[in-house]
Amino acid sequence: MLMRTDPFRELDRLAQQLMGPGTWSKPSAMPMDAYREGDEYVVAFDLPGVTADAIDVDVERNMLTVKAERRPVAKADDVQMELAERPLGAFSRQIVLADTLDTEHITADYDAGVLTLRIPIAERAKPRKISIGVGSGHKEISS
Repeated sequence: MLMRTDPFRELDRLAQQLMGPGTWSKPSAMPMDAYREGDEYVVAFDLPGVTADAIDVDVERNMLTVKAERRPVAKADDVQMELAERPLGAFSRQIVLADTLDTEHITADYDAGVLTLRIPIAERAKPRKISIGVGSGHKEISS
C-alpha cells in the first residue's frame, strides 16, 4: 500500500488542538473567495458540515459579518473516536464593503457546504454616458 505523507499535517493538528475550537468570543477564520461577475460582487465561504440554520449573515452600514458554528455530531455511548481532524466550533469573517455596492439587495445561497453571497453594484457607481448640448449649456445624463 502506498501512503503519502505530509510532514506538517501533524503539526497543524497539534496547533488546532492547543488553540481549541473557535468560540463566539474568539472564532476561527473561514476560507473565502471574492470576485466580480458582471454587475455584482460574489463572495463564497467554505463551511462544510455546517447546517444552514447555524449560519448568520449581517450587514451594518458597510460591514458584512458572517458567523457560523459547526457542532459535533451526536454519537452513541459505545462509540470511541479514533481520529478527529475536522474543526468544530465557531467561525467568523468580517468584510468592509465599498460604498459603491448595494447592501440593500444582497442575496445568499447555501449549497454543498458553500455559502455564496451576491452583492450588486449600486446604480450610482455604474458607468454612464453624459451628452453635451451645444449653445444652451444643456447636459443630459443617461444610463
